[in-house]
Amino acid sequence: MCGRFVQKSDLRLIAPQFNAAIVESDLKASYNVTPTNPIAVVMEKGQRKIVTMRWGLIPHWAKDESMASKLINARAETVTEKPSFSDSYKKRRCLIIADGFYEWQAKKPYYICMKDNVPFGMAGLYDVWTNAAGEKITTCTIITTEANEIMKPIHNRMPVILDAKDYDVWLNVEKAVENNLQRLLKPCDPELLNAYEVGLEVNNARNNSEGCIVPRE
Repeated sequence: MCGRFVQKSDLRLIAPQFNAAIVESDLKASYNVTPTNPIAVVMEKGQRKIVTMRWGLIPHWAKDESMASKLINARAETVTEKPSFSDSYKKRRCLIIADGFYEWQAKKPYYICMKDNVPFGMAGLYDVWTNAAGEKITTCTIITTEANEIMKPIHNRMPVILDAKDYDVWLNVEKAVENNLQRLLKPCDPELLNAYEVGLEVNNARNNSEGCIVPRE
């Protein structure tokens, strides 16, 4: 699973990395992103752009928003079958920008990031839900898969971290079948990642500073 992550890079500076022509999100750096928080997401609708969505998917058919806290992740193995995700998988795919993510092993928090500290795109899905007042709310979820070798000692699941060369394929909703998307929903190369224990500061969602990702002494 992926229940906490980091978005600290300047979105305008990293937009070219995702071939995003437009940056509509003005979110500031967050070192402790938690479910239901607004997050920066890459989507492609006409033009590729970085926008703000809420983390925790609410299917467009939901009666209320109570499902959001339960749908922060979607399992790669069942994403095409689950009613909450199957329609979005076909029509509304996105990249969730991250600089790293947290996972816990025996109550000890670990931070996992790229060895070269560059931001990356996690495979995501989004949907647009309309509340009783007629307000449209765009929400998203992170797709997870089985753990790779660096993650197995920490947790048995991890987010799907896409290779940059596959961003175009993932975001192209016109060619879902032809591109065999399931081949992308696998653990990334463990050699790309760095994992280390951090302090208990991250356990409290109100703590949101660079101190959250400092290695524990």
